[in-house]
Amino acid sequence: MQQDQVDIMLEQWLRERPDLDTSALAVVVRVLLLHKTFQNLATNAMSELDLELWEYDVISALRRQGAPYKMAATDLAKATSLSSGAMTNRIDRLAAKKLLRRVQDPSDRRGVIVTLTAKGVRVIDKAIQLRLDAANEGIQGVSKVERETLASLLRKVALGTGPAKG
Repeated sequence: MQQDQVDIMLEQWLRERPDLDTSALAVVVRVLLLHKTFQNLATNAMSELDLELWEYDVISALRRQGAPYKMAATDLAKATSLSSGAMTNRIDRLAAKKLLRRVQDPSDRRGVIVTLTAKGVRVIDKAIQLRLDAANEGIQGVSKVERETLASLLRKVALGTGPAKG
């Protein structure tokens, strides 16, 4: 099997500190390196539509709700793991691009309902295919069965670590 940079690093630690169990590092460092690669692939894919990844995340969350593609701003913030302040800023910027609109929640004077515009639906429907193409490019050497196994193992790790902080 071909070695990667992580194998080399681990061999160096084994030589220097044979008493250490570096098996967790073998996984974690690879995940961190892959994060950078996958982030770049996704960013490049979205640039074709002049869309930032954070913009994709917000309009994708709305599109996945089904017609009429709307959510309370607080629910949208939760769905995208953002604070309400950060979400307000993002809603403002996406509304300026006419990808979504906000209206006051009729059942809560302080609440806001966010809805995709027709333009927003068109953009996200193109963006999801680009995003899928980028994801497939990132794991092109992995079979469908291996993808399912890997996804299951990563889910197990994610559920064991709790929600992301920061």
